[in-house]
Amino acid sequence: MKRSILILAIVVVACLGGVLGSIFTIRYLGISNLNYASIEERQRLVLTGRQADTSYTIPNHINFLTTANKVVPGVVHIRTGYGPGVFSLNPLQHMERQVHSSGSGVIISDDGYIVTNNHVIEDATNIEVVMNNNQRYYAKLVGADANTDLALLKIKAQNLPFVRYGDSDEVQPGEWVLAIGNPFDLNSTVTAGIVSAKARNIGILQERSGLSVEAFIQTDAAVNPGNSGGALVNLAGELIGVNTAIATSSGSYQGYSFAIPVSLVKKVMDDLLEFGKVQRGLLGIKIGDVNAALAEQYDLNVSQGVFVSEVLSGSAAEEAELYPGDVIVAIDNHVVNSVSELQEWVARNRPGHEILVTFLRGGAKKEVKVRLKNSQGKESFEKKEVKHNIEGASLEDVPYRELAKLLLDGGVKIVNVTPGKWKKAGIKKDFIVAYIDKVPVDNVEDLNRIMEYKKGGVLIEGFYTNGDKGTYAMDW
Repeated sequence: MKRSILILAIVVVACLGGVLGSIFTIRYLGISNLNYASIEERQRLVLTGRQADTSYTIPNHINFLTTANKVVPGVVHIRTGYGPGVFSLNPLQHMERQVHSSGSGVIISDDGYIVTNNHVIEDATNIEVVMNNNQRYYAKLVGADANTDLALLKIKAQNLPFVRYGDSDEVQPGEWVLAIGNPFDLNSTVTAGIVSAKARNIGILQERSGLSVEAFIQTDAAVNPGNSGGALVNLAGELIGVNTAIATSSGSYQGYSFAIPVSLVKKVMDDLLEFGKVQRGLLGIKIGDVNAALAEQYDLNVSQGVFVSEVLSGSAAEEAELYPGDVIVAIDNHVVNSVSELQEWVARNRPGHEILVTFLRGGAKKEVKVRLKNSQGKESFEKKEVKHNIEGASLEDVPYRELAKLLLDGGVKIVNVTPGKWKKAGIKKDFIVAYIDKVPVDNVEDLNRIMEYKKGGVLIEGFYTNGDKGTYAMDW
């Protein structure tokens, strides 16, 4: 009896040891008799019933998915062509001779207006806009301003996704932002960072007229060549700036990028839309930042502000009785601690607009209202003349009835041709210009604006009033 119990105990222990050994082997040595064809299914099998790991849940305030999905469709890729232009009617020959560059742009209206940087499209012979969904359009240059490095483009399209204007005045250092553009031709690239500083002047804009405005929003969102003209947005998906520059010694991103604030963008876009050029209101003073050395030299009772070193004759500042030695500390009740801040607040206004200037004189705070003037010392706007005779061609708008017959939305009729560039190209009387370098032409004013920025060869397409199609290469 005792012997039987002993044998049974040995058998039980042996079986238990075998089971435990098998479990150890399967679990810790990775040996399994189960066969499976899908790793994903194996993972699901092993993980079934386990509690989800919540340590990777993303807080709402740094979840950028909604913002990115909202803004990406409204940011475009801009491809520009540079070169001798269209001297041959063979488009393949034309493309072979051209040098191409690229940048970014932001759609700001549903009917096709796009903001970008001036340096993205400067001197381009043609401008192509590629949407996020790969639709392509040829764009016309409505206007450009080198002093703010901004340009306004127009494509013929409707119901486009656009990026809503935000309020760059409300943006604060430390706030999350996204930069969206096309660096290195990588379409629809999204990067994130925070606002590092505001009203930065980095001396990057060329001082062509001494009137350049630099009051950049500085961020640490990664921006590289090709991002220029792209969107800087807040987490509400609102445009707060146009990405323009990077601080770098290598040509690529090294930590900081700079964007033009939308407060300035809005004003410049409206000017270019209405007038084709920026209507800049000026105080007419020479200025510098107040620093410790300047404060000591002139015995100033202030450590920040904008020091007036000279008041120009006939300027708005002279009429308002501002004097050298005054220290401007606010514009329209907004504190200005630097030249860049003052330039931004003044540049938001057109000639003839009145601003409130707060300044210190002899330690006393004073206020004065100043009516701004343009660079010619006038309070009126500078409107461009619409020319109806250009290089030997007499031009007029086309009546809607004639456009409808030719199935055109717009065009310009050449009612007479005398010796000049149009006649040399072979264009005859009663030709209706419908396209210039593939860009639709609406009317005479539109043609004036398009041709103002053309250089070299230009491709002219249209119809004669009898319906015959005409295509001409013109040296402009």
